[in-house]
Amino acid sequence: MFNAFERRVAFRYLRARKGERFVSIIAIFSLIGIALGVATLIIVMSVMNGFRQELLAQILGLNGDIGVYGAGHNISQYDAAAGKLMKIPGVISAIPIVQGEVLMTGPHGGAIGGVARGIQPSGLADLKTVSHHIISGTLKGFSGNDVAIGAGVGTQLGIPLDGTITLVLPQGNATIIGTIPRIESFHVTAIFQTGMAQYDSSFVFLPLKAAQTLFRAPDAATQIQLFVKNPDKDGPIKAAIPQALSGTPVNVVDWQDSNNAFFAAVNVERNVMFLILTLIIIVAVFNVVSSMIMMVKDKTADIAILRTMGASSGSVLRIFFMVGASVGVLGTVIGFGLGVVFCTYIENIRMFIQNITGTQLFNPTVYYLESLPAKLEWSQVIEVVLLAIALSFAATIYPSWRAARTDPVEALRHE
Repeated sequence: MFNAFERRVAFRYLRARKGERFVSIIAIFSLIGIALGVATLIIVMSVMNGFRQELLAQILGLNGDIGVYGAGHNISQYDAAAGKLMKIPGVISAIPIVQGEVLMTGPHGGAIGGVARGIQPSGLADLKTVSHHIISGTLKGFSGNDVAIGAGVGTQLGIPLDGTITLVLPQGNATIIGTIPRIESFHVTAIFQTGMAQYDSSFVFLPLKAAQTLFRAPDAATQIQLFVKNPDKDGPIKAAIPQALSGTPVNVVDWQDSNNAFFAAVNVERNVMFLILTLIIIVAVFNVVSSMIMMVKDKTADIAILRTMGASSGSVLRIFFMVGASVGVLGTVIGFGLGVVFCTYIENIRMFIQNITGTQLFNPTVYYLESLPAKLEWSQVIEVVLLAIALSFAATIYPSWRAARTDPVEALRHE
């Protein structure tokens, strides 16, 4: 497509000589602008992808993919119901749960609101978000009045391992002096840290029998949590649940129903960020257009001489197309490298900047995560690279066309 003569002339024009520094500086800034635009777009989109993936993993890891609730009542014979649900193809585990809101207090005063969740020891072991993130104590022998609390709960209430936590329920006991809240104390045998501050600061797990007594739900469960092989394709499983539990009216809610607004907002934000950051590349591309137009103006005499020596208008067009495209392609390649390297070491970079400045760059109480995630989706990276290259090519078309239309007679006359 490009012969040796055209490549040689284009390479000559890429090297600035005396009297051409200004045009060269504009081209350099255009290259830097494209590189920064591509790198920024890759980094931001990767962080958004990682943020969504981590939140989805944490939320589903603690709350399950599908929740089965009794329609206006608790689920009796929950073990039999869980066994029926396990027979549905695609279901990995079914965990009966008793859950309710409580007020948690520590031995030194202070109180916070939270969620108490009763669960069988086998179910808690299957809940890997908790069982694989025990930072103190153990879940062995989890029974009686034993509980596992989040690290945030222990920190806020000053409860150490083997300490005591008190749970207060607003639904109390009626007496002659009024309603007295129910109060129960439990022994802390394990402390977990999931990485999501929202959960670590509000959840406490206790044995299922203890939760049934606390919430006055004897031999019943408030819900059954299901974990499935493919959460994105849980429609057939969701449709099969009422049939599997025929005779027991239930409400079925999957993770998309319960978190639809949240993840829809994340997707909207990701799309808006993509459009906004694309403007950085577009601005840099306009700089390429301006630098190319100035170069064509400065090279008018050269173009006239090339044409009189036999170069065709198509050859002139290809020469200047290579000049402009080289700036865009080189900037895109540099931006691609910067973006990939930054995403690979993003957590190390964050910690370095945080140690240097002494400020917290990623507050877990605001973002729900304790580290800055980044997930490179190569299909998305390729889209960014192709977009930048396409815009760079488009930016060189008009200046190259103007150069090809230069009349050598008129150009030499004015020179």
